Amino acid sequence: MSAQEPEEQEDLKEATLISHLLELRDRLLKAVLAIGLAAVPCMIFANEIFEFVARPIIAKLPKGAGLIATSLSSTFVAPFKLAVWAGVFAAMPVVLYQLWAFVAPGLYRREKRFAVPLLVSSVVLFYVGVAFAYYAVFPVLFAFFIATAPHGVVVMTDISSYLDFVLTLFLSFGVAFEVPVATVLLVATGLVRMKTLTSNRGYVLLAISVIAAILTPPDAISMCLMGAPMYLLYEFGIIMTRILVTKRDTEEEPSPADAQPTKSK
Repeated sequence: MSAQEPEEQEDLKEATLISHLLELRDRLLKAVLAIGLAAVPCMIFANEIFEFVARPIIAKLPKGAGLIATSLSSTFVAPFKLAVWAGVFAAMPVVLYQLWAFVAPGLYRREKRFAVPLLVSSVVLFYVGVAFAYYAVFPVLFAFFIATAPHGVVVMTDISSYLDFVLTLFLSFGVAFEVPVATVLLVATGLVRMKTLTSNRGYVLLAISVIAAILTPPDAISMCLMGAPMYLLYEFGIIMTRILVTKRDTEEEPSPADAQPTKSK
């Protein structure tokens, strides 16, 4: 081996690293651009979006009560912040596609076959989790909080505090609904066996309870409203893993006739 060969290999690795970094930069710029384009119309209708997000709590407040602004700037900052996050949520398919396009060249054919359905499923489940929080969790949660207020206390929450609260729940439920995707990935990559998932349901239920307690406000109702769907989604993930991974393994497993070595004559 000549002395120039190590230098050529080092130059090749450096060039490859630079090309990957440049591609990563381009993918990030496209993702940021998509978020910016999605956020522009959201900013135009920022107040209307905030009114939509505030409907669940306003419907549960006493007659004549509403949200308040304890700071003059919060009347602008809160809707603007919500518009930016709405742009992030709306552009999530594009962001995930850019992530997929960046890692796809390094995946095997078998992994690519799983990647697209899982990415689509992750986007759909995230939106389903956000919708579940808005339509199912918020009405029950706000009704409980307002009903348990001490006598003489008028519930009038600040718009910034309310926005931080609902955004936390949106993200928490969106991530929590990714359980089926995580389950399939764990088995498909070989990190966890199917037998381990089915034989340790008690530990999984305990872990889900801890996660729900961390991600939700400190009350039993919100914890149950997150924990119960997460466990059901875990069982759904096991079913999908059996269908997808077992089918893949069956297709790739050689038949006995193919596996039997041929005898030389």
